[in-house]
Amino acid sequence: MTVKLVLAYTGTNYAGWQIQDNAKTVQGELENALQILCGQKVRVHGASRTDAGVHALGQVAHFSPPQKRQHIPWQKALNALLPKDISVLKAEEVNDNFHSRFSAKAKIYSYIFWIEPNFVYPQRLPFVWECGDLDLEAIKGVKDLLVGMHDFGAFMNAGTPVKTTVRTIHWLELNQGFYPQEINLRIKGDGFLKQMVRNIAGLFWLIGKHKVSKDFVFELLENPIRQMWPPTAPAKGLTLEKIFY
Repeated sequence: MTVKLVLAYTGTNYAGWQIQDNAKTVQGELENALQILCGQKVRVHGASRTDAGVHALGQVAHFSPPQKRQHIPWQKALNALLPKDISVLKAEEVNDNFHSRFSAKAKIYSYIFWIEPNFVYPQRLPFVWECGDLDLEAIKGVKDLLVGMHDFGAFMNAGTPVKTTVRTIHWLELNQGFYPQEINLRIKGDGFLKQMVRNIAGLFWLIGKHKVSKDFVFELLENPIRQMWPPTAPAKGLTLEKIFY
């Protein structure tokens, strides 16, 4: 039996998704709760290794419970044990061939810029990059250059070996966020390199501050090496919205 979970969490209090030595992680909290429910250690596999500070509205994970614990109402039981900043939105039995990471076809991420230079609502501070004024029209003038299949090697930070740095961006949009002071970058792709979305956000910050021109974007795509890097935007502005299977 394989159980698929859809999760939401705030990353503020966690050192990312993946279990690390002596660090509080989302995966670790889930496995602790499952150990209580199942009476033994149960491994949880996540779809996306979100970094410390990154949030999720639609993280997906899966696990295989022991035979004697297969009829537990997982959503209700896990939410009773998990911290309040982690919620199970859905729990369902899936085919044993399902893998939360390797079965994924596409993902949507969002990144929120706070453009008001004089204040930030305290309630929004853990979820936005307080970057100040940005020229939104300048950013819109280059954003579509990233859409399609490209080598995004210049947008990958070190730490996770990959077979290829070629990825396909299906669409990329910039809209006003929940508040007038927010710009919400949303991006859908078939997969993302380590901190790729945060580096795209860093590129848009450079463009919006008129620190680089459109030519710099062409250069990043034509010479996909990390030495050409744009800055990595803070983790707290990033949210994993949805994963498609």
